[in-house]
Amino acid sequence: MNTIQNMRANTRVVFMGTPEFAVPSLNALLDAGYSIVGVVTVPDRKAGRGQKLTASAVKQYAEEKGIPVLQPEKMKDEVFLQQLEAWQADLFIVVAFRMLPKQVWGMPRLGTFNLHASLLPSYRGAAPINWAIINGEKRTGLTTFLLNERIDDGAIILQEETAIDPEDNAGSLHDRLSEMGRSLVVRTADLLASGSAQPHPQQLPSDAPAAPKIFKSDCEIDWNRPGREVVNLVRGLSPYPAAYTTFETDKGEFLSCKIFDVSFEPNSSPTPGTITTDNKKHLKIAVKGGFISIYSLQLNGRKRISTEEFLRGYSIADWSIALCKG
Repeated sequence: MNTIQNMRANTRVVFMGTPEFAVPSLNALLDAGYSIVGVVTVPDRKAGRGQKLTASAVKQYAEEKGIPVLQPEKMKDEVFLQQLEAWQADLFIVVAFRMLPKQVWGMPRLGTFNLHASLLPSYRGAAPINWAIINGEKRTGLTTFLLNERIDDGAIILQEETAIDPEDNAGSLHDRLSEMGRSLVVRTADLLASGSAQPHPQQLPSDAPAAPKIFKSDCEIDWNRPGREVVNLVRGLSPYPAAYTTFETDKGEFLSCKIFDVSFEPNSSPTPGTITTDNKKHLKIAVKGGFISIYSLQLNGRKRISTEEFLRGYSIADWSIALCKG
């Protein structure tokens, strides 16, 4: 066993994470030879139409690998803290989890680092992937940093950049960053385990964009906005939680509709929110400076379908956009 392999094998790690985004990083640490002594994730939650109790993606992976799992409701619970301390970890690694109290992040001798899906200090917060696309950014990336008392504020260890392509949406960028995280997490763990890390404090510019949690009100399309902004909103929320609008039918019904895939056609256009369709294949909605063409959508309670499939079932020539903002 060489020096690096020996160092990794002798470094006891606790991994903290929840969604699928975190699984490649945990997998990479195992493949690299780190001693993963335990995983911390959220309690099982009810999910789906049947409200079946479902484990997080990280728990499912950990159980497949035979790794012990803790699922605290509260991070300051005394029983949980005792169980966590009993693992005698040297390093905690956090990927897409939750804010930790000092009693937790201050526990291991090598510290606790987090993988964040932005180039900090830009896009601190819960939804960096979404907001980077919504704001029309051309690049983003990943940051590993040491945890402190403030959200996404700790000293930066490593960063890696990637372009945001025009065809990217939140889903494709999420998957690419998740895979990029594999090597960055291992490289960061190596630096801390070897004592060669050189973290540097963040300097937050006054104009640094933030990435707060996405609420339903953030997802409603404002058809009075410029076309490029509407496209970016749809991209930044696709496939989840999805941008939406409300149609009013010729019968006075109101139908909420998620919109996933669009393009912008610069042109002179009628009043924003005006619907143009051949009721066969094409569905366009006027915005400031042109038209938004819609390619896939989903009515509330239905499955996601193409515009052509949608128009087979609905004749919307006389529909309008309801509750148009502005």
